[in-house]
Amino acid sequence: MTFETLHSETIYHGRAFDIRKDQVRLPDGNITHLDIVDHQSAVTLLPVDENGSIWFVRQYRYPAQHYLLELPAGCIEPGETPEECAHREVREEIGMAAENLEKIGEFFLAPGYSTEYMYVYKAAGLIPAPLQRDADEFLSVERFSPDQVLQMVADGHIRDSKSLAALFLSRLVPSS
Repeated sequence: MTFETLHSETIYHGRAFDIRKDQVRLPDGNITHLDIVDHQSAVTLLPVDENGSIWFVRQYRYPAQHYLLELPAGCIEPGETPEECAHREVREEIGMAAENLEKIGEFFLAPGYSTEYMYVYKAAGLIPAPLQRDADEFLSVERFSPDQVLQMVADGHIRDSKSLAALFLSRLVPSS
């Protein structure tokens, strides 16, 4: 089964992503147009402290029009590896450096329309080492026990897809 790109044109250049329109020949020979969000890859972190608490950030997400409780995350900068990004983001978002990073999974965030690929890391051995946050980030840091987190997931209080996926992946990886 093959999909053949016949034409691709970037129709919007944005700060966080681009949008392109592709003309594609489908496996049955028909031709369609697909709108694609070109987004750089990113990381999501599962910070766990010495007490087993999981660290989250709460921030207002304008497109959702809600404050959301999320695991720390961020985009991989050009020339940066996913692991380097994870080390930077945990310091920027929760003010803690991770002595130990362990990749626990990876996934496409929304493969029906976006190229964004997410790497998930468990961050342990947390020590204070803050970095300056991005200018548009207004975050509060919150910690919860694993039982509280599971209850918040069950109650629908955690509604961010990357956080839900990372929490699921963390339950599949044996503790180190």
